[in-house]
Amino acid sequence: MALTYNVTTNISATPEAVWGLLTDVASWREWNPTIIEIDGTIALGEKVTLRPQVNPKRTFSPKVTVFDAPYKMVWSDGMPLGLFKGVRTYTISPQDDGSTTFAMEEVYSGLMSGMIVKSIPDMQPAFDEFASSLKTAAEKS
Repeated sequence: MALTYNVTTNISATPEAVWGLLTDVASWREWNPTIIEIDGTIALGEKVTLRPQVNPKRTFSPKVTVFDAPYKMVWSDGMPLGLFKGVRTYTISPQDDGSTTFAMEEVYSGLMSGMIVKSIPDMQPAFDEFASSLKTAAEKS
C-alpha cells in the first residue's frame, strides 16, 4: 500500500528563482509557514533536519538523493529493509511564456506502510500552502 500527496502550480518566475528559494535553508522560515524548524544543507548526499507545522512533535531528517539544479530534487527518509519509506520529489519545469511549473509529490511506501500511513496526518493542506507560499515568494523576487 502506498500513499501519495502532490501539488502543482504555475509561478511567474524563472526556474532559477524558484530553485534558489527551495535550496536556501535560511530563507525557508521566511516564506514557508509549513515549517517550524529547518537546518542543514540542501545539496546532493546531505541531510536536512526539519520539524513540520502539520506534525510539530516529530523531527524528520531526509537525505537529498537527487539534486539536478534547477529542475529536480528528491528527498528520501525511512526505515531500513524497505519497511517504510517517504520520498519527496520537487520538479521545476520552465514554460515557453517565461513562467515555471512547480510540482511536489511525496510517496509513502514499504512493507509497513499500511499501518504507518494511518498515523500520518492529511498532508494535502500543507502541500497546497507550501506551493502557494513558494509562488508568492518567487513572484516577489
